[in-house]
Amino acid sequence: MDGAETIARAFVEARRAATPVADYPGARPTTLADAYAVQDRAIALRGGAVAGWKVGRVPAPYLEQLGVPRLAGPIFSDQIRTAADAAAALPVIAGGFAAVEAEYLLRIGSTPAPGTTLTAEQAVDLVDAVHVGFEIASSPYAGINADGPLVTISDFGNHNALRVGAPVPDWRSRAFEDWQVSTHVDGACVGGAQARTMLDGPFGAVAFLVESLARRGLTLLPGQWISSGAVTGVHPVAVGAQVEARFGELRVSGTIEAAARQESMSETKHGEWTG
Repeated sequence: MDGAETIARAFVEARRAATPVADYPGARPTTLADAYAVQDRAIALRGGAVAGWKVGRVPAPYLEQLGVPRLAGPIFSDQIRTAADAAAALPVIAGGFAAVEAEYLLRIGSTPAPGTTLTAEQAVDLVDAVHVGFEIASSPYAGINADGPLVTISDFGNHNALRVGAPVPDWRSRAFEDWQVSTHVDGACVGGAQARTMLDGPFGAVAFLVESLARRGLTLLPGQWISSGAVTGVHPVAVGAQVEARFGELRVSGTIEAAARQESMSETKHGEWTG
């Protein structure tokens, strides 16, 4: 197996087993192309429908090296918890990395034309709904963020679950970008900010994805969710924590739980993932 295959298989197996890995399972990627090659292979090995994409911010020390302000990772359909899940259980990999992020979730309404380059303002037309919610960032590898964005990309962008909350009214006015957002863990406020402070905002995340996915031969599809980036920061959590995010008058909440073990690659037919 080549390096990308080895790393991808190690992360997919560890996530299925819900067990941590002590060390990065191979040579760390050194370019965006290398990192996304691992992610693409892991998507294929895992299987399941890609129902959206998470977007994260590239830390300032890496901007010159990478030349892009954001990174992306897949959201699978079985990782989404909806507003109907009143007491949503939000899984993390115990012993690995675990954090909660308050985010605006944008639902794609139309596919961009091939070769499209968009501004944040133009990206609004691709969206048909905006909701409040959480991204649960979790990886078997506890050092995933400390090791930098290329390592983060290589393990599904450090994504593990999405909690879709209430819809944002009158979202096309973009007034919600000025709402005060706060994140609370076990009743304590751990961060507050406004979406207006996030690079070029939530719709800028959509514009970024259009170009980023096109370079990988992919595109946004109607119905997919875009987790547009942590508004208040990336907040570490432990199993059992009660989490809540407040977006103006809207609220979304859940409970952090340990992810359950699933079938391993050797236990699925022909070694292919069933998702």
